[in-house]
Amino acid sequence: MLNRLPLLALIPLSAFALADAPQQLEEVAVTGRQVNLVGEAVSASEGLVSQQEIALRPLLRTGDVLELVPGMVVTQHSGTGKANQYFLRGFNLDHGTDFATYVDGMPVNMRTHGHGQGYTDLNFVIPEAIGTLAYKKGPYYADVGDFSSAGSAEMRTPEAFEDGVLEVGAGEDDFYRALALDSLSLREGTGSYALELTGYDGPWSDIKEDVKKLNVLLKYARTVGGGEGSVMAMAYDNKWNSPDQIPLRAVSDGTIDELGSIDDKLGGKSKRYSLSTRWHDDRWDVSAYAVRYTLNLWSNFTYFLDEEERGDQFEQRDKRWLYGGRTHYRQALELGGLSMVNRYGAEFRYDDIDEVGLYKTQGQRRLGPVRSDRVDEWNTGLWAENRIAWTDHIRTVLGARYEYFNFDVESRIERNVNGIDLGSNGGKEHDDKLALKGSVIYAFNDEWEAYLSAGQGLHSNDARGTTATVDPGDGSAISPVDPLVDSLGYEVGLRGFWSECLNTSIALWDLELDSELLFVGDAGNTEASRGSQRQGIELSAYYRVTDEWTLDLEYAYTDAKFTDYAPEGDHIPGSIEDVLQAGISAELDSGWFGSLRLRYFGERPLIEDGSVNSDDATVVNLRAGYRLHRWTAKVDVLNVLDSNDHDIDYFYASRLPGEPGGGVEDIHYHILEPRTVRLYLGYTF
Repeated sequence: MLNRLPLLALIPLSAFALADAPQQLEEVAVTGRQVNLVGEAVSASEGLVSQQEIALRPLLRTGDVLELVPGMVVTQHSGTGKANQYFLRGFNLDHGTDFATYVDGMPVNMRTHGHGQGYTDLNFVIPEAIGTLAYKKGPYYADVGDFSSAGSAEMRTPEAFEDGVLEVGAGEDDFYRALALDSLSLREGTGSYALELTGYDGPWSDIKEDVKKLNVLLKYARTVGGGEGSVMAMAYDNKWNSPDQIPLRAVSDGTIDELGSIDDKLGGKSKRYSLSTRWHDDRWDVSAYAVRYTLNLWSNFTYFLDEEERGDQFEQRDKRWLYGGRTHYRQALELGGLSMVNRYGAEFRYDDIDEVGLYKTQGQRRLGPVRSDRVDEWNTGLWAENRIAWTDHIRTVLGARYEYFNFDVESRIERNVNGIDLGSNGGKEHDDKLALKGSVIYAFNDEWEAYLSAGQGLHSNDARGTTATVDPGDGSAISPVDPLVDSLGYEVGLRGFWSECLNTSIALWDLELDSELLFVGDAGNTEASRGSQRQGIELSAYYRVTDEWTLDLEYAYTDAKFTDYAPEGDHIPGSIEDVLQAGISAELDSGWFGSLRLRYFGERPLIEDGSVNSDDATVVNLRAGYRLHRWTAKVDVLNVLDSNDHDIDYFYASRLPGEPGGGVEDIHYHILEPRTVRLYLGYTF
């Protein structure tokens, strides 16, 4: 039963910036959607998810955990090892731009990345090792900076796992997964470990994905200096072959089927190793991290458009160290009889990028560099926030955040494969921004309150774009992009927690960006475009029917447009108008448990004039299981209805063998994976 399950986390809500008044500083048991945020939240668009909810979700891929954020859609246009594609609030977030993601204080978004700005690869995360997931949508929060205009999510691993678990799973298309995790007393603290091994070939007709993924987590936690301290090491190693998006015309004329490929020599390999530490008490929260990350990714989106004989395959390379840390201090006061909380924070991040590069390749063999650079990029953020309860009904949250960025780009090559001198593309740049944020909250009673929120945000651009003056493709002159892009958001919302049964919220929001980032088919990444405006409404409701049964419904509508006139039109490619998720979950006294979930996302424009649109897509997933003493058996049926809707669609020009030299503009898509069944057997100790 949801209200009787063992809890995996006992943490202060202040860790997620949810507590306001001094009397709220005590620790609370986190039960996810069952926790009452009335009187604590800053806006109607934030929430907290627990491990018990994650455990009930059938997941095709690790990145699907972010679909626990209401309105978020997680898809894939390539192989299992690549970062997912994310959609939220009318954004095609590509692989993470404008949505900031953290794991135990470590940023996941990669700046100046080989494949795309803000690249968010969650494959290093073990879902069972997530204690809580806290999300915040909109730019209204002083403690979050870069990439957070649409929102942010913070995943926390628990200080200790409540039980040890051994689990093995197997399924169609040579899927297998082994999991082991446990905690044990170690000297004066607790040592924890989690190990995940996954393999998968996929359903594709001419590509064997051959995924081989290994994840390791080691953590030691103990009480020290009057607070809780921990040290954690994580290791991730993965390689895979990629079934990328395919052109619609090749399927229509029978050249390939929907599970086929044009270039079957694509794939990638990636590694991520990290060491992090954290110490926190009622007032201080301090963390630091070091990350070693590498990626080699081979793609081909246009086939033979640029190179008729050898094809357009390319490799994107990323190799870096990532260092940083953050701290915040919490001060509870009384001012003239008013309850007040001040918070002050600082954050530092340094990306020491040995190489970020793009190479022309054939069969994963390098033919020459298009561009290869070394980059030093660092930033610091300082923020302050004040919360005052003016009356029993009115409270305010006012904050400010200052960001400073420094970019240093140096070309690693004199001339590229096209014979173009790229020496002038290096250089140094810097920029800074001051952002103001605030909310006014009115509490009707202990169960309902309303919010008026506003805030400025930003996303950083690729460092290479801030210094570039020469196009590496044809040698033409180009103008550098702005280092930082401003955003401005507003929101009116309502939240209710009624009779400990209904947890609901509704938000009307508006978000403006000075510059949009759009997908470029022949480069496989994004480029800066015009300013934009998005407006929408979001509704979420979680209803506990009984102690054993829970219903949930989430709906989001967005209207997205470019604000600067251009003859090609004002539609934003990839902006989803409608998103609906619904589910029913059960935890029965008899030992049975499960979850049935539906996800729908509507059609979206693929080009600016709105003349080409994607179809809508619906997928239903099921998890059902039974617990008997220490044993658990469960089955996942993914894509229950065997839908052949598209996971993602793009519209751009490509060329197949025998087609005209200019190529053909067409829809390119990646189909939902066909229905698949996976069985798991676990033992708890």
